[in-house]
Amino acid sequence: MTICAVSVIAAIMLVTAVLYSRSADKAAAEVRTEARLIAAAVERNGESYLSDIKPGSGIRITWIDARGTVIYDSESDPEQLENHSDREEISEAMEKGEGSSSRYSRTIMKKTVNHAVRLSDGSVIRVSGAFSSMPAHLLKVINPMLLILAAVVLFSALSATGVSRSIVRPINNIDLDHPVSRRSYKELAPLLEKLRSQNIKVSRQMDELQSSREQFSLMTESMTEGLIIADPKLIVLACNSSALKLLGAGSFTKGQSIYALNNSDVFRRCLLDALGGRRSECILRTGEGQREVIASPANSTDMICGLVVFIMDVTEKQELETMRREFTSNVSHELKTPLTTIYGIADMLANGMVKQEDVPQFGDNIRSEAERLINLIGDIVSLSKLDEDSAPRDNENVELYGLAAEVLERLKLSAEEKGVATELSGEKVSVYGSRTILGEVLYNLCDNAIKYNVSGGRLDVKTAHVPRRAIITVSDTGMGIPQEHIGRIFERFYRVDKSRSRRIKGTGLGLSIVKHGVMYHNGTVRVDSEPGKGTVFTVELPVEKRQK
Repeated sequence: MTICAVSVIAAIMLVTAVLYSRSADKAAAEVRTEARLIAAAVERNGESYLSDIKPGSGIRITWIDARGTVIYDSESDPEQLENHSDREEISEAMEKGEGSSSRYSRTIMKKTVNHAVRLSDGSVIRVSGAFSSMPAHLLKVINPMLLILAAVVLFSALSATGVSRSIVRPINNIDLDHPVSRRSYKELAPLLEKLRSQNIKVSRQMDELQSSREQFSLMTESMTEGLIIADPKLIVLACNSSALKLLGAGSFTKGQSIYALNNSDVFRRCLLDALGGRRSECILRTGEGQREVIASPANSTDMICGLVVFIMDVTEKQELETMRREFTSNVSHELKTPLTTIYGIADMLANGMVKQEDVPQFGDNIRSEAERLINLIGDIVSLSKLDEDSAPRDNENVELYGLAAEVLERLKLSAEEKGVATELSGEKVSVYGSRTILGEVLYNLCDNAIKYNVSGGRLDVKTAHVPRRAIITVSDTGMGIPQEHIGRIFERFYRVDKSRSRRIKGTGLGLSIVKHGVMYHNGTVRVDSEPGKGTVFTVELPVEKRQK
């Protein structure tokens, strides 16, 4: 519309300018001709010719003498007019014979054309004619120009509406998922081709993104550790099922606050420390155990864009640490007792405080305590080797019935002193393993069955063979073990009855050696006991014969 309007206005002004230029040239020529004719007539007839000219003929005639004084003027009183010698056309005529000039009057919006001709006596005849100026011409055509302009604007508006609709309609009808260039005009073909290639690229990227998400979800869901990813406002972006399980959270959906998983003060402080920009750790105690929480800030240039939180079950680790501390304390105590006894007796002997006849008895005490100390250190060394899996692997085919007979023979004197009857039954069965470790397992089980038995009690050892498993059963008729203690009897230095255990010789490591010795052979040990009636230990070992 603007282009059409400007074009129409420019065309009208151009045409008007051309017409005006031609009109001005024609008017100047007419004035020049009139001036020459009138000058010639005045030369012949004198002032009488001028008196015959009627006013209102459209031209103005002025006669100026050689000094510039107006002699005659067809429209004004000559005496009222000033000297004209300074007029451009007059001075030029006096000098060259003829002169021309033009002047524009803004008042009447007309242009005056003047032409002067010098006569033989030196006077000058000037003829002036007025015609409309360019603005006057434009004013004359303003009304038709406005009508034409309105018509053009209306036509261009209708045309623009129709053209724009025809252009936009195919664009609006484009199927962005499946752009086809055949259904639109050819100018849209590059755009549609670009859309099609972009769709293919976006589709491929979406597939890759979906695949990455599935892989991430698969990996995080297969983790036993909990993983939580949160934004700076602690809104959960990703969370695996292990995190929910470890924190004991029930129903939870992404987009909730991380505090919906756990709202304890310890957990809050840990997360806030991480938001401060430093890695933070804490231990959470839940109803199902202890959890270690590690919160790390996710940094992006100079700002924190989120948190990554790992959660691990450290219940067993903490229990092992507690057991380690207890073990260290117990070892120190168990070592200190015999060493103190030995030191005390040796000090008395060195200072001559013991009668000569009591020296053998004190010597027996030293030997007994030293033997206890040696046994304790031996058990600790054996247990450490089993713990570290550094025990000598002198594996061979071991026949358990014969090994049990050897162990009972070694314990025959202890059984007789306690008044415990022993019996071995079952069948011969062989396993592939360490004869030394299996011997220690059987020895500790039978030794405990004798030591914690009652006077006149029984010890029964039985070996059996089931498909792919060897069974060793050690049962006694002793004092038994209360049910609440059965889960801890394999712990090092654990005592069911500490007062009674101190009266019974032993290191407190026997059942720990049994447990680790059985585990060394990929077997299991089970305990069944009833206080006052006795205890049954059942060891199951895999049967696997090999050649050395």
